[in-house]
Amino acid sequence: MSTPVLDVRGLAYAYPDGHQALFGVDLHVHRGERVALLGPNGAGKTTLVLHLNGILTAGAGTVSVSGLPVTKANLQKIRASVGVVFQDPDDQLFMGTVRQDVAFGPANMGVRGADLDKRVMDALDQVGMAEFVDRPPHHLSFGQRRRVAVATVLAMEPEILVLDEPSSNLDPASRRELADILRSLDVTVLMVTHDLPYALELCPRSVVLHDGVVAADGSTRDLLTDAELMKANRLELPVGFSPAHIGSLPT
Repeated sequence: MSTPVLDVRGLAYAYPDGHQALFGVDLHVHRGERVALLGPNGAGKTTLVLHLNGILTAGAGTVSVSGLPVTKANLQKIRASVGVVFQDPDDQLFMGTVRQDVAFGPANMGVRGADLDKRVMDALDQVGMAEFVDRPPHHLSFGQRRRVAVATVLAMEPEILVLDEPSSNLDPASRRELADILRSLDVTVLMVTHDLPYALELCPRSVVLHDGVVAADGSTRDLLTDAELMKANRLELPVGFSPAHIGSLPT
């Protein structure tokens, strides 16, 4: 198999207060995969994600993106390669217009003129928000703001798109629209979520993190239909939802 686009080996991390959040995590994601990162609160999911673009630095172990170690010397390249979409779009939208927000990242990387305009419009086209390019973000609905937040990351042309709880607080129509967008993107996706039906819909593979270690890694359907695994890792499906009855997922 090809070299993983994301390669985490033996990652351990303790916060300054002494809390040990990760105890030797191994995670390998290959180009084009869509992988869900599952686990209860406190499992270490956010801590792991913050290592992927160098916000946190490994206490032990290594993180590499397309063979490039996540180190201080490589941060600019890493942060262009790994785009993180936070749970609250207002954490990413702070300019006067949608255009300015989407242009912010690539402009800081030195992209200018027609190339910058193309980056902005291409990214907004991918999320179906091109017609709102000159609208103030605070005039948009929550679902629209989340799509613009995705566009701000896509404008950086990342290799890996990391999404933190992408379906949270979305109405059913916005949830479906975002799922359609994510399926259409030609990018590797790592999706942190408590929304297990969304994980099943979008990610053929899931990784379960529990108490700072990988508890399971495999087919999303297989994991969600393993009653003992689900109980041991405090994962619960919505009442009445049965993964066993859902049709085969596209890869």
